[in-house]
Amino acid sequence: MIKINNELQYPVSDTLFVFALDSEAGKVFDDKNKLVTGIGKVNAAIELTKEIHLRRPQLIVNLGSAGSQSFQKGEVVCCTKFIQRDMDVRGLGFSLYETPLSGIPPVLEYGHQMQGLHEGICGSGDSFEMNHSETEYTIVDMEAYPLALVAMKENIPFLCLKYISDDAGSGAADDWAVQVHLASEAFKKILFS
Repeated sequence: MIKINNELQYPVSDTLFVFALDSEAGKVFDDKNKLVTGIGKVNAAIELTKEIHLRRPQLIVNLGSAGSQSFQKGEVVCCTKFIQRDMDVRGLGFSLYETPLSGIPPVLEYGHQMQGLHEGICGSGDSFEMNHSETEYTIVDMEAYPLALVAMKENIPFLCLKYISDDAGSGAADDWAVQVHLASEAFKKILFS
């Protein structure tokens, strides 16, 4: 069982574990319902939507690496708020991060908060951020926003856990290359212990 808190738990067999890269999953998830979407928001949205229509999971769990200047490298953080950090249509009078005419606020709130983990706000975008300066979001990734959005629209419970691999600063690429391989063991301790 995947235990979210004292009241909520889901069978592992009915849970879909979603990663951008196989290196984030390691060998830990080889015998689980695992989906590797590829990098980026479009790939994430397409692959998750296809998988939902093949088998309807009871829970979608997004696991992956992320950058942060608010949390320590090696920490796992739960995200329940998401920003599409590369959406900027202020020139047409919309708010920063707002998707025009979607009816969705700039900060998408969806998903379970896992007991015992810090909570972060995830800014997803189609760039590897190496000069993080925004204060609206505390974690940087490239896929969580569309995964949360699809889960919400499909009315499927969602859990998003991010392994902090780097500080989204100038050394982020080097740190990520080393840290990404440690993510699966950190997720294993939280989900299956």
